[in-house]
Amino acid sequence: MLIITAPGQGAQTPGFLAPWLELPGVAQCLGRASELAGCDLVRFGTTASADEIKDTAVAQPLLVAAAIVAASALSSFSGGSGGSGSGGDVPADAAAGHSVGELAAGVIAGVLTADDAMRLVAVRGRAMAAAAATEPTGMTAVLGGDQEAVLATIARHGLTPANVNGAGQIVAAGTLAELDAFAADPPTGARLRPLQVAGAFHTRHMAPAVAALRDAAADVAVADPAITLLSDADGAAVTTGKEWLERIVAQVAAPVRWDLCMRTMADLGVTALIELPPAGTLTGLARRALPGVAQLAIKTPEQLDAARDLIAGHLAEPDGHGHGHLPEWRLIVAPASGTFRSGADQQHLGMVVARGAEHPLAAPWAAEIIEWLVEDGDPVSQGQPLIRMQPKGGPGGWVPPETGDGA
Repeated sequence: MLIITAPGQGAQTPGFLAPWLELPGVAQCLGRASELAGCDLVRFGTTASADEIKDTAVAQPLLVAAAIVAASALSSFSGGSGGSGSGGDVPADAAAGHSVGELAAGVIAGVLTADDAMRLVAVRGRAMAAAAATEPTGMTAVLGGDQEAVLATIARHGLTPANVNGAGQIVAAGTLAELDAFAADPPTGARLRPLQVAGAFHTRHMAPAVAALRDAAADVAVADPAITLLSDADGAAVTTGKEWLERIVAQVAAPVRWDLCMRTMADLGVTALIELPPAGTLTGLARRALPGVAQLAIKTPEQLDAARDLIAGHLAEPDGHGHGHLPEWRLIVAPASGTFRSGADQQHLGMVVARGAEHPLAAPWAAEIIEWLVEDGDPVSQGQPLIRMQPKGGPGGWVPPETGDGA
């Protein structure tokens, strides 16, 4: 089983798009993407400096456009025209994207068009940049240490675990004052590395960007995924375009759970993973979290033949509907950091108490509890898995929550 993945912000490097412009049709595709994004992606992907492409409003459309271009080139494996920029006919069993990479994954899965992905990422990038400018915030990578202890220390300082990437990598985010206090009182056995980013992405500080993206998404037509499509919110495979779009909007202010995406990959029986350019980050995580899974980080067009060989060796037989291997369980995750309090029954699972506010937990589908992952009174972090549940009737019976916040 083969999955194609798209990296998130921070993966970009100066000039990484230059070799791709040698492929037929890529310049035209990027020209179209530049019009939709409102910035010159050809220049930013070839001659711009590292500081220029660090700008959130630039980096996000640049990454999505690059992933779509490379995915389109891969589609020639099945008779497509490399460089067309559609991305939707890539031979794959599954797709997933890290943060903004989810938009490229949605194109690959056939949920939305490449044009609509570029329209949405343009709004997303500008809105997140504007939200970041309202207050001094940032992010710090936490490497190593015991995960529970790291999450508890993050919560104690009022921070959010904005990225839980697995393989001993968690990113804490919040105000600069909170991050300074965190640096003075780090988790035992962990190393801290401040990140050169403009703000606290995937936290409550991005709430204004959620509103802007929701308005833009209202005009986007979506289809149901043609292949298995994983969500950063909790690693679940989404089955409807409506659910996917709701999650994409909410995810701007919610933690990225790439660790849970990789857990689902293992549950699905993924045997090969391809990362689209600018590749390297996700394959690096997979090397530690998914031993035995073949991996390829596509950085230049010279690696397309190797990618096609990997596809030929690992693409599963079509099952007729693209969702034959969906994991049957679902996760209830914490909507905020605080203290978990268990509830009375399956309709009232409990709540997370945070700073005087109560956030009730309820399954948005008929389901049975498989496993409690926390106990009453445990401190929990936003996005932390709390309960594993089995929807009645299997994956097809799952109805996504109206809020799309994973709670």
